[in-house]
Amino acid sequence: RLPAARARRVAGGWQLSGHKVYVTGGPLLAWISVLAVTDEPEPRLGSFVLPRDTAGARLLDTWNPMGMRATVSQDLVLDGAWVPDHHAVGLRPASLGLQREAHGIAWYFSLVATVYDGAARSARDWLGAFLNQRRPSALGGANLASLTTVQEKFGEIEVLLQTSDWLLDSHARAYDSGTAPDGLVAVAKHVAVDNALRVAQLALELAGNHGLARRNPLERHLRNVLCSQIHSPSNSLIRSNTGRAALQKRQAAV
Repeated sequence: RLPAARARRVAGGWQLSGHKVYVTGGPLLAWISVLAVTDEPEPRLGSFVLPRDTAGARLLDTWNPMGMRATVSQDLVLDGAWVPDHHAVGLRPASLGLQREAHGIAWYFSLVATVYDGAARSARDWLGAFLNQRRPSALGGANLASLTTVQEKFGEIEVLLQTSDWLLDSHARAYDSGTAPDGLVAVAKHVAVDNALRVAQLALELAGNHGLARRNPLERHLRNVLCSQIHSPSNSLIRSNTGRAALQKRQAAV
């Protein structure tokens, strides 16, 4: 599917028109990259890089999600915004569709997984302090961290986070060395995101009502981790693609 943004050829450059969503960190950016289709007889598809304060480019304060609010992923409206020729990058025939190169895909998957892994680790860090400090009267002065059942669940959190850490780090090293198996980066994203969700759920289970209190950061970490579900491709699609490839491989071996 091609983007709706259009680039019209003018003297010395291009004029961009359209509406781009999810300009992450928009207010802090110096430059914005816009994927657009040219208006040429044989349209081309590519990225156009423009300064944030370009005339005809306007950020809209539309970002109001449940979580990940600090990303400030605003909308960008383009109305004849001009960029010079040399700000057009990677123009290729639009008939080829969107071409994503392997390095960009690996970077994207790794980044998404790491962001939500980080949110889960923040939940773990707060929970560890809470369990050591919380001393219910029913425990006679002992803290929650002294309970075997609490230790077991906190251990599950550690296992999940250590698994994600090893998988993400190992994949990054393998990719840099050129030895990463095909499709592993999508699997790594799948596992890390699922582990992050499970960590947040376990943290809430251990913290109880305190975990949902706005005075504590756990409810924010939980909301942030839940936002991992909106990034494409979804984990269900990753499973389908992985399963299809595995079955085809085995069919060829029959």
